[in-house]
Amino acid sequence: MFKKLSMYLLISLMILSLAAVVGCSSQTDNGAGPDKEQAEKEQPKEEAKPEKEVISFAGSGGYPPFNFVNEKDEVVGFDVDVANEIATRLGMDMKYVTTAWDGIIEGLRAKRYDGILGSMAITEDREKQVDFSIPYYYSGAQLIVMKDSDIKTPDDLTAESVIGVATGTTFADDVEKLGAQARTYEDDFQTLMELQNGRLAGVITDRVVGLNAIKEIKNGDRLTLAGKLLRQETMGIAFHSDDDELREKVDAILEEMHQDGTLTEISAKWFDGEDITKQ
Repeated sequence: MFKKLSMYLLISLMILSLAAVVGCSSQTDNGAGPDKEQAEKEQPKEEAKPEKEVISFAGSGGYPPFNFVNEKDEVVGFDVDVANEIATRLGMDMKYVTTAWDGIIEGLRAKRYDGILGSMAITEDREKQVDFSIPYYYSGAQLIVMKDSDIKTPDDLTAESVIGVATGTTFADDVEKLGAQARTYEDDFQTLMELQNGRLAGVITDRVVGLNAIKEIKNGDRLTLAGKLLRQETMGIAFHSDDDELREKVDAILEEMHQDGTLTEISAKWFDGEDITKQ
């Protein structure tokens, strides 16, 4: 009995030893084991590429062809292209924020975005709240009426004339100077629709916006420009008053874009070859 047990133990030990040898050999053949694990630990890990910083610019998103939402729900336009080019030259990604125009300066002062690049005219009142870049384009205030209107020039307006303007713009001041009544709307799409519906005697907006509306909006061919520019406007990018470093960098880039023709190219793209970037 004892001899049989001894024999069984001896055979079991031999089987266990053989299994251990095969197991070690298998690990070695597969390239696993402590040596490989150590080698893997010693391999330098590829460092993740740092994400680009983001610069954010704001506009109303309802001001074609400067900044507006297209059929793909993308914000596009002259202002957006200028913003993208500035971001590229800064080595940054660009985020374009759309927000109500009447609160856009307060949003900048609260630092919800880095700048306002939305066709904002440089005025003394605004310069008390924000700092502006050098000009990036020039335009002016224009009266628009229906072609069959009795109003042919701004001098034809009366105290009873109701003129539509976008809220938060400087155009309400023009209406007041002309002795007419200003009625404000969220954007120029609404003002021009109200004009076509007969609820307004006219609209005062940016001349380029007016020309674009005549070409692009439904029944735009019923509209016409009444007289010459009421005044010229100079457009700049607004920055928070304590962000001199960014403003100075953007000024240098805008100067480059004026000199190398980039602003002229962007203007030609959106305005049928017309250059609105030169005074």
